[in-house]
Amino acid sequence: MSDLGRYSRQILFSGIGEEGQEKLLKSKVAIVGVGALGTVCANHLVRSGVGVIRLIDRDVVDLSNLQRQSLFSEEDVKLNLPKAVAAQKRLNRINSTVKVEAVIEDLNLDNAEDLIAGFDVIIDGTDNFMTRYLINDIAVKYGIPWVHGAAVSSRGMFAVIKPGVTPCYRCLFPEVPAGRGETCDTIGVLSPITDIIGSFQAMEVIKILVGTATNPNLEQIDIWDTSFFSMDISEGKNPSCPTCVNHQFDFLDRSSTLQESYSSLCGRDTVQIYFREKRERDLVKLGALLKRNGKVTGNQFLLRFSPNQDTSIVIFKDGRVLIHGTNDIVKAKSLYSKYIGN
Repeated sequence: MSDLGRYSRQILFSGIGEEGQEKLLKSKVAIVGVGALGTVCANHLVRSGVGVIRLIDRDVVDLSNLQRQSLFSEEDVKLNLPKAVAAQKRLNRINSTVKVEAVIEDLNLDNAEDLIAGFDVIIDGTDNFMTRYLINDIAVKYGIPWVHGAAVSSRGMFAVIKPGVTPCYRCLFPEVPAGRGETCDTIGVLSPITDIIGSFQAMEVIKILVGTATNPNLEQIDIWDTSFFSMDISEGKNPSCPTCVNHQFDFLDRSSTLQESYSSLCGRDTVQIYFREKRERDLVKLGALLKRNGKVTGNQFLLRFSPNQDTSIVIFKDGRVLIHGTNDIVKAKSLYSKYIGN
């Protein structure tokens, strides 16, 4: 049993108390994505005494992460540590009584149920829509609440999704957005917004775990304009939602047209990524964004983007993408999320 003295200031807060603290100590939280939002959440939850925290991330620490990903250091970059491992090492030094599990994997339909089913809460620390829809499928299928979060530029949002109580993610966003290429790597991100959104996510997780009411809104914040917008989503349930009403889990179903497909092209050091359901890209807008990060050439049919001399990304108008310079599907997915998003 942990020494409750370390949580004394938290226990003094009437909304938690000793009973709430005991609940936290017995809880299990899975964090998908250990980047800016994930590190903030993990930091708060480890300090708060959540019993088990699983960190799931496919990437390694990069120098550009240090501006906003609060658990990492220059030493982690030098050692080329996976984010999950670097975060685990730091969190173990903060609170050795919490069990922190590092999982160096890409969350996908093959492993998602094994990695996050059985946890009390799931935290969305991801940077792409497809993983969020996958989390939503798992959450609804197993009745696990999860906390959505997103941040880019100076803007951020968060929402609590409780299967059977609130609308699910697919109620709120019925169609997978085609995307505009707005990622942290194309339009930037300010560190304070990731701290703010991650802190709100952590607070909502604590509320869920101690059994108190959570925020019923989809909250949106812009810290550059100092603007706030709350949308009450409590009545937003779609009566014909494929996921939470019909229990049709398209993002766990290999035959679904909503799936992304990845294939390594034999002998070409290239990975192809495409949606089974075609989606048209605005190549002009996407090209303007990508120019900030490398060389862009193209025509009416495609764009060729080169972030460095070893990598070339070809984006076709129908959404299909070829990533030249690797045959590693996990690396290709990381490049796709980093520069293109969804």
